[in-house]
Amino acid sequence: MNSIYTNTEKYNPLFPVFLKLEDLRLLIVGGGSTGLEKLKTVLQQSPFTKIKLVATYYKKEIVEYVADKENIVSVNKHYSQEDLNDIDIVIVAVDDPTVSKQVWTDTRHKNILLNVADNPGLCDFYLGSIVTKGNLKIAISTNGKSPTIAKRVKEELQVYIPDDIDLLLDNMHTIRSNIKGDFNFKVNELNKITDKMIVTKNFKTKSGKNSSAALIVLGFTGLLLVWNLVVYYSHTTNLFSTGWAYTKTIDSQFFFMILAGFVAQMVDGAIGMGYGVTCTSILLSMGVNITAISRSVNTAKIFSIGSSGYKHYKLGNVNKKLFKAMVIPGVLGAITGAYLLVKLGDEYSKYVRPLLAIYTLFLGIRIFLLALRKSKEIKKVKRVGWLAAAGGFVDAFGGGGWGPLVTSTLISKGRTPRVVIGSVNITEAFVAFASVATFFILIGISHWQVIIGLIIGGLLAAPLAAKISGKLPIKTMLIIVGSFVVFWSVNVLVHLK
Repeated sequence: MNSIYTNTEKYNPLFPVFLKLEDLRLLIVGGGSTGLEKLKTVLQQSPFTKIKLVATYYKKEIVEYVADKENIVSVNKHYSQEDLNDIDIVIVAVDDPTVSKQVWTDTRHKNILLNVADNPGLCDFYLGSIVTKGNLKIAISTNGKSPTIAKRVKEELQVYIPDDIDLLLDNMHTIRSNIKGDFNFKVNELNKITDKMIVTKNFKTKSGKNSSAALIVLGFTGLLLVWNLVVYYSHTTNLFSTGWAYTKTIDSQFFFMILAGFVAQMVDGAIGMGYGVTCTSILLSMGVNITAISRSVNTAKIFSIGSSGYKHYKLGNVNKKLFKAMVIPGVLGAITGAYLLVKLGDEYSKYVRPLLAIYTLFLGIRIFLLALRKSKEIKKVKRVGWLAAAGGFVDAFGGGGWGPLVTSTLISKGRTPRVVIGSVNITEAFVAFASVATFFILIGISHWQVIIGLIIGGLLAAPLAAKISGKLPIKTMLIIVGSFVVFWSVNVLVHLK
């Protein structure tokens, strides 16, 4: 018999199949947390499967979950061999080796396929992680080695496979139905069509375009800074002498700003929020007014957040569809916020942050609960554009808040934290650029020592923070993000005047 594997090569011998489970009869033994997880897994994929539950105790969640489901029968009793009558497949979800072994023995006599939770040695099949997008369904197996890795691969595929893939499948089905000819002819025609979907050969080109766009934004911002410096010192006859004299005025606060920029960017790059909040808190403690803070922080943010966003993009942490949905509304919100801050002054901006803090406090608590939940349902986020516009406005008008508002809202909907953080991060660079350009046009930019210090610290931290974000487990990231959001919200509310 020919094989694609050599005799010495390790391989996964499992054969993947897709069962019409709704035509079969399933027995689940166990009524605890594991039983609930297995039950939900089955019904999410095959909602009308005929299921028999056997357990001496059922969690309240299971009782409520099956109450309105006519295809599920629950029996309060100890397992016995008679429970296998008229059953095609069995799942054991109890933490009792004796019961698991007994079910295994009984299913051997009746030739019934068996899965035993957390006991691969007794399993005839495994319940792998499943990616579902409409009619597209992908099952992932690690041969029982690591369910955690399987879940991580599922998350990656869930992000990168577009939500509208089902429309493509429908179109391909229509095309396939209309092609005339024998089987080989149809295969060749479909291969020609689907070959155009392969984009790997264009990856470098697309990446290059995005790199160029990022460099243009950073380059134009640099020109703005240089021009503002020239205008600011245009009354001086010798710019070099002025610059040399200016370096002598640098004190310990400049190095403190470098440290502040480093810490702020480490936080923001790793969990998708905190740059503006951290820097604003430091500058407020130094007596800087809110308008100057917003200008300085957003100017420095373009470089550090832009660098971090680009690193996230290179590491595959950016969802392009999400980025496109946020960037224009976020930019418009930032321009509006910066304009109103200049025209209305600081007195009105103080009313924005408490309202934002109340909203994000509830989001932070919700993210905590999401971290503790075993199965995280992904909800479609509606009106992402409005969310980004609000985040851009608050960030420019209130001196920070883009991350706590946008990142925490998206993560609270069950989205993958790493991808949300990367997408929000790279969008934030464009939002910051918009607010800085508005400030520059209306009133110019000052506090150069603060800006340069924050830029240097941020650029040093950006690559490291992006790598940390990609390696942190999802539960850990949710807990960190939730903690930061709650801390930020409470801190704002406590310091109200």
